[in-house]
Amino acid sequence: MRALQIAATGMSAQQMRVEVISNNLANMSTTGYNARRAEFADLQYQQATRPGTLTATNGAMVPAGVQLGLGVRPASVTIMPAQGSLTETKGDLDIAVDGSGYLEVTLPSGLSGYTRDGSLKRSAEGQVVTSEGYPLVPDITIPEDARSISINANGEVFAYFSDRVEPENLGQITLANFINEKGLEAVGSNLFLETVASGPPQVATPGQEGLGTIRSGFLEESAVDPVREIAELIKAQRGYELNSKVITAADQMLGTTVQVR
Repeated sequence: MRALQIAATGMSAQQMRVEVISNNLANMSTTGYNARRAEFADLQYQQATRPGTLTATNGAMVPAGVQLGLGVRPASVTIMPAQGSLTETKGDLDIAVDGSGYLEVTLPSGLSGYTRDGSLKRSAEGQVVTSEGYPLVPDITIPEDARSISINANGEVFAYFSDRVEPENLGQITLANFINEKGLEAVGSNLFLETVASGPPQVATPGQEGLGTIRSGFLEESAVDPVREIAELIKAQRGYELNSKVITAADQMLGTTVQVR
């Protein structure tokens, strides 16, 4: 009775789909978050009769054959890159990437992390860091006596002082892009790591080489569509119920077989 195992794989797949949807809904207020989507593939097939084999009776070729599927398996959980809406915060160090591209930060391990969360902060040493304390790349340090900070669309950071008329250029924010964004490894805290699948980062100035621009005083909201996620949740729930009914039917059939005398 293969139906029991097949339906079990279906229930497991729908359970995973619900888990992905629940993670999306949990992050509907997370800055710069992109929704994930669970994708599935069918399992191997038992070839009872291969297509194209010859029959023993008259030597004719079988046009279709008998191929019995063994269920479903998870294929991937992919990121759905999308631009979230921009919300004005008027914070000096709040920036949003309007278009493609990621901010680069240095992790404690020395590796580079990539994020679209532009809620930057100022450390005790004046260094520009993320909410988790990871310094921005390239390194930018704000002087103690700076009165205010401004960041233009090209990523140039300027500091204004009380005793000067002209602002001081503190540095240039760059953006990184990847050939395959879906190949990035999510590690939490709105951070991604480069992988072999993503390819190496292509770093350039905002507004150049297809990269987006910097919007100062804005933050990118989550790109999760709650209505779509609820619809997907209902579909996953119905799929789980249907597979459970298959298990019930298979159990009844086995019970009938056992009771035969």
